[in-house]
Amino acid sequence: MLRRLHADQPESFAFTPANAAWAETQIAKYPEGRQASAIIPLLWRAQEQEGWLTRKAIETVADMLGMAYIRALEVATFYFMFQLQPVGSVAHVQVCGTTSCMIMGAEGLVKLCKNKIAAHAHELSADGRFSWEEVECLGACTNAPMVQIGKDYYEDLTEERFSEILDAFAAGEVPVPGPQNGRYAAEPKGGLTSLKDSASDRAQYNASVALAVELGDTIARIKGDEAPAAKPKAPARPAAKPAAKPAPAAAPAAASGEGVKPKMLKAPGKGGADDLKAIKGIGPGLEALLNEMGVFHFAQIAGWTGDEIAWVDQNLLRFKGRASRDNWVDQAKVLAEGGETEFSNRVAKGDVYD
Repeated sequence: MLRRLHADQPESFAFTPANAAWAETQIAKYPEGRQASAIIPLLWRAQEQEGWLTRKAIETVADMLGMAYIRALEVATFYFMFQLQPVGSVAHVQVCGTTSCMIMGAEGLVKLCKNKIAAHAHELSADGRFSWEEVECLGACTNAPMVQIGKDYYEDLTEERFSEILDAFAAGEVPVPGPQNGRYAAEPKGGLTSLKDSASDRAQYNASVALAVELGDTIARIKGDEAPAAKPKAPARPAAKPAAKPAPAAAPAAASGEGVKPKMLKAPGKGGADDLKAIKGIGPGLEALLNEMGVFHFAQIAGWTGDEIAWVDQNLLRFKGRASRDNWVDQAKVLAEGGETEFSNRVAKGDVYD
C-alpha cells in the first residue's frame, strides 16, 4: 500500500517541555553514534502529542537524532502504527479484516464504521471526533471479530455491541476493553474445560484489561501537559449478553474494616514525598491514592505489620490486595535504606512509568 504524507501540513512542530525531557531520556539509552535507534519511540511520542504524524514532527525528530530527513521518512511511512493523516480527536478505530475476523463478521463492523463515522477509511467524521481504517491481523483470532481503539482491543464483537461502544465514546465514556461477550480472556465460549479450580480466584479482569482500567489509559494520549493526578476510573463494562454457560464470578472481597489502620501522615516530610512508583505494583493512580490516604514514604510502608497490611489491602478501592500480592513491605525496606531493587532500577531508567 502506498503511504504518503497528508497534503495539508502544519507549519511547525515542537515537543512540549515534558515530552522533550522524556525524549532526551530515551536518546540517552543508546551509545554515542547510535542515537538514531530512538527514532520509533520519539516518532510515537510525537504522534501521541499531536494525534497524527506530521512532516514537521518527522523532521524535528530527525534533527534531534542527527538523521537525514529521508531516513526518518522511511521509518514513518513503513510502519502502519504511524498515522500520516489527521485522526479523530476522540478515537481512531482500527478494524481487523483478516481471515478469522472476516469469517466472524468484520465486514459488518466495517459497514458500521462507514455508516457512523465516514464513508471511507482515513476520513474524519463530520464532527472531526472519529476516524477509522481496516488493518491486517491484530493477533486476537480466538476473540474474532475485534477492533483496536487507541491502545486497547475490543473483542468478541457484534455489530450491536460495536455500535454501543462507538456511542459510548461519543458520549465521553470509555468502555472497558477486552472480550465483550462475558468471556474473561480467550477460554472456550461454553466455559472452562480445564483449570476450573483456579477460576474463582482470578481478578475481576484479565491482566491486559486490568492495566488499562487501572491507568485509565485506553484512548488517552500522552500529550505532554498532563497534571500529576490520579487517572480516572474506567466505567464498568456493560452487562454481557446471556451465554450458554456464564463465566464464573470473581471471588467476593473481604469486609473493608479488616485489619488495623497504620499511622498516616497529613503531609510528606521536609524532603518531600518518596517516589512510591519505585515499588512494583504501584502505578501513578495508586500512588495518588496512597498520598490521599497519608502514605508518602518508603519507611512508612516498610514498618507495616501483618494486620496493617491487611487493612491497607482492603482499603485500596479497586486495587484491593495489591500490597500483599506484590510484597510492598520487603521492597520498601530496601528502598528506605537507600538500596535499589530490579524494579526501581527500571523505573529510574524510564522503562516503566513516564
